[in-house]
Amino acid sequence: MNKIKIIKIPKIEDHRGNLSVIEKDVLPFEIQRVYYLYDVPAGAERGGHSHKKTKEFLIALSGSFDVIVTDGTLKETVTLNKPYEGLLIENGVWRELNNFSSGSVCLVIASDVFEEEDYIRDFNEFIKSI
Repeated sequence: MNKIKIIKIPKIEDHRGNLSVIEKDVLPFEIQRVYYLYDVPAGAERGGHSHKKTKEFLIALSGSFDVIVTDGTLKETVTLNKPYEGLLIENGVWRELNNFSSGSVCLVIASDVFEEEDYIRDFNEFIKSI
């Protein structure tokens, strides 16, 4: 699927601990919103939507989780578990997040501010839109 891509985040290794930096050249969009998911109960799922225009970059800052994506034809599961790489998801891709490990934190960097009109929250509507 060409609408998703793993992107490595620059990592500076040091015996005192590692540091990763996301600056304007790392992502192919200007950052407009940042939010994070945490304390996700065992067995819970997040996501379950697509965006009409927003692009997102997901990172497992701590722990791990699965991102299930589909463009309506192909379906893929990507496990995120490294804080120095993330998953770029273009608009027009349905995503679901599940299988959160205990203590996991999912950071989301978005290309646009929140607008409910940008979301497609019904999978059948998503399929009709493509």
